[in-house]
Amino acid sequence: MTEEKSTSSSTNLDVEANKTIAALSYLWILFLIPLLTKKNSKFCQFHAKQGLILFIIEIVGGLIFWFPVFGQILMLALLVVSVIGIIKALNGEWWKIPYIYELSKKINL
Repeated sequence: MTEEKSTSSSTNLDVEANKTIAALSYLWILFLIPLLTKKNSKFCQFHAKQGLILFIIEIVGGLIFWFPVFGQILMLALLVVSVIGIIKALNGEWWKIPYIYELSKKINL
């Protein structure tokens, strides 16, 4: 039981210490800051990997953006997801973005 408390306590400390940096994960290429500088933070890595997948989708979406309606809807949806991600990270939440999270679990850095 003591081991569970210490693990939970260290996780809470990780979240509190790194939630601002984790929020950078959802600001386009700034996902690189938590991804590269906070390798020991599970919280930062969790959000940074999702930010990486969003970044890749945004790059591809930028090419699709030229198609009148579909591209604009995609970019708006990505903006909304990014804003929600920032809010969740700043609140210290481990938000699993549907579909994005599954892809981010495959990233091993």
